[in-house]
Amino acid sequence: MINELELFYAPRTRATGALVMLEELEAPHTLHVLNLKSEENRTSEFLKINPAGKVPTLRHGEGIITEQVAIYLYLADLFPEKGLAPALDDPRRGPYLRWFVFLASCFEPALVDRAMKNQEAPGSMSPYGSFDLVMETMRAQLSRGPYVLGDEMTAVDVAWALGLRWGMLFGLVPELDEFKSLVDRYFQRPAPIRILEDDERLANEQDEAAAEASTA
Repeated sequence: MINELELFYAPRTRATGALVMLEELEAPHTLHVLNLKSEENRTSEFLKINPAGKVPTLRHGEGIITEQVAIYLYLADLFPEKGLAPALDDPRRGPYLRWFVFLASCFEPALVDRAMKNQEAPGSMSPYGSFDLVMETMRAQLSRGPYVLGDEMTAVDVAWALGLRWGMLFGLVPELDEFKSLVDRYFQRPAPIRILEDDERLANEQDEAAAEASTA
C-alpha cells in the first residue's frame, strides 16, 4: 500500500469501532489519540482535517474519510483479501450496504431519541419509523443468523456487534436473544477483546490526567 492509513481516535467513542476494524484487517496504520476532555479535537490543526471536529477520522494519503460507516466500508474494500466485504458482483453486496446504512440512518437515530427521551416523530416523518420497528427489523434479520448476512461474518457484523453491545450496556437496546448471540459470538474474537482493553486503559488514563489537572 503506497499511502499509510492514519486514524484520529479517542477512547469510548465511535472511533473505537474503526480501530477494531483496523485490527480485524491487520492493517498497518498510525494512530493519533485525541483527548476530547482537553478539546484536542477542536484545535485548528485537527479542524483543518475534519471541520466538524469529530472522530473517527481516517486519512489515507490525501483522502479524508469521516463518518464511521464510510470508514468501515472503505477499509473493508481496501483489503479484499481479508474477506470482510462482499465483492460488487456478490449477491450479498446490496444487503451488506443496506444493513450498514440501516445502522446509521435508523438504529443510531432511534437510540439517540430514546436516550434523550425525545418524543418520536409520526411514522411518516421519522427517518426510522419507530424504535420498536427498528429493533424488530434487526431482530428478524439476525434470527436468520448466525451473522447479519447469514453464515459468514463481514464488516457489517463488526459494526452491529459493537453498536448492539453499547446499546445494551446502557439499557437503550432490549437484550433480545438474537442481539446477545451476535455480540457474544463476535466478542470471542481477539480483535475486539484487545482493542476494548486498550480503549478502556486509555480512557482511564485520560480521566486521571483530567482529574490531576483540575486539582493542580
